[in-house]
Amino acid sequence: IMEGLNQVYDEVTYVTDVGQHQMWASQYLDVNKNKKIITSGGLGTMGFGFPAALGAKMGHRDRDIVCITGDGGFQMNMQEMATAIVQQTPITVCLLNNYYLGMVRQMQQLFYGKRYSQTVLNDKVDYIKLSEALGVKAIRVTKKEEVEGAIKEALSTKGPVVIEVVIESDDKVFPMVAPGKNLEDCFDEKDLQKQQ
Repeated sequence: IMEGLNQVYDEVTYVTDVGQHQMWASQYLDVNKNKKIITSGGLGTMGFGFPAALGAKMGHRDRDIVCITGDGGFQMNMQEMATAIVQQTPITVCLLNNYYLGMVRQMQQLFYGKRYSQTVLNDKVDYIKLSEALGVKAIRVTKKEEVEGAIKEALSTKGPVVIEVVIESDDKVFPMVAPGKNLEDCFDEKDLQKQQ
């Protein structure tokens, strides 16, 4: 997904929500003088991404803005799609949907004995129908090969677009730091496998 964004955009501002997608964006997006990123950082709040992207577009009408969000964060402010239509703010929302609060679920899986609490979002929200009901173009991506084409289609659309990218529920972000540990204690998937 991030590779597709890197390939398609020459000049863009990415705005992330909070969660696994935020970490992947920080790790894999090309960021330079033409490709900028706005993120709320480590103490950010889910739901930040979409309204922040709308604000970025209001401030830079001539610039492409891409909001990278997850299903959990997007649900907090998805009604702002109506604002995007009313204010004529053509932004692209790249919604990574794994049907979980992925970052919290990852912590519960790795550090809390797989006691999943309030992280399963198997709520059957149809983001395509919801977007279209609010007048927003929507595209669903289920295969890697569809990513770049969907991004190009969004780029050529005059209004706001939601690209829902269905991803694996068990995808994880590495490296990471365990709760209560220091940054020098970060580990990756290989370190985790050695412990097992």
